[in-house]
Amino acid sequence: MLSFECDYAEGAHEAVLQHLLETNLEQLPGYGQDRYCDAAKEKIRSACACPDADVFFISGGTQTNQIVIDAMLHPYEGVIAADTGHINGHEAGAVEATGHKVLTILHRNGKLDAGDVRDYLQTFYANDSHWHMVFPGMVYLSHPSEYGTLYTRAELEALSAVCREYHIPLFLDGARLGYALASPGNDVTLPDLAALCDAFYIGGTKVGALCGEAVVFPRHGAPEHFGTLIKRRGALLAKGRLLGVQFDALFTDDLYLRISRNAIAMAQRLKEGLKAKGYPLYMENPTNQIFVILDEAQRSRLSQQVSFSFWETLPDGRTVVRFATSWATTAENVDTLIDLL
Repeated sequence: MLSFECDYAEGAHEAVLQHLLETNLEQLPGYGQDRYCDAAKEKIRSACACPDADVFFISGGTQTNQIVIDAMLHPYEGVIAADTGHINGHEAGAVEATGHKVLTILHRNGKLDAGDVRDYLQTFYANDSHWHMVFPGMVYLSHPSEYGTLYTRAELEALSAVCREYHIPLFLDGARLGYALASPGNDVTLPDLAALCDAFYIGGTKVGALCGEAVVFPRHGAPEHFGTLIKRRGALLAKGRLLGVQFDALFTDDLYLRISRNAIAMAQRLKEGLKAKGYPLYMENPTNQIFVILDEAQRSRLSQQVSFSFWETLPDGRTVVRFATSWATTAENVDTLIDLL
């Protein structure tokens, strides 16, 4: 069975595993206080051109979103997100479980639009009864979006400007950030994110690590006692070295970006094959998630030999499915899939 179901089906890049093996018997302090965590944090600060960044490692994306959002909001605040946002549909109510509401806005090609966000905020504060309501206290977005689309630098600048106008933080989910940075359609850099966002994270789980995300708070912007809040949510690893060693490897010799390029190249190869065989794409994007429209016969036949993700059912009964490539996807597997189409 071929697997194109997600971009975390494989384990970890061999350089990450090698670094884990080389450091395995070193006796190191726990809870991320070791020298490899420190080294990885410095490399991330350097890559972001942000020497005053606070950097923390957390085990996974849902934990990261939940902890960051909860830590940065007042108890009476919610978080603005696209209706397709990961925190709204694919995190089992993790944000709501902390007492914060996800305030949704209709997406535009998977993304939030700065004008729509400003309209939401203006409408909220124009209501004389807004003090009875959940306050919009943060803007959350994903880059790439849940549909694989990318924000331009100009779009992020506009969103950042709205957030600063209303004095609320901008938080960027970077679970697939490597695949955004590696895309030829991208004009956003890590230093751009450090300049425009109040918090963002660099995903490792989907980009060459066994697990782990690196949260960056530019300008020493971490909430007070953030490490304690990670612990309180059960997401602080005693063997914090596990995450530090991995990110130390990923941010050595530009490995994070180099391996991300493979996912983009393999996605492009697969798109060309799909188009050549007449399969319609649901939404074009320049990253590693490919959304294809299948009729029932096509879906049933392919599912016998290929794993992929169901996305949605269209009004005409056809199905949108997702094929995802990763840092480890091989050309051989892509070509085998194309032959099966």
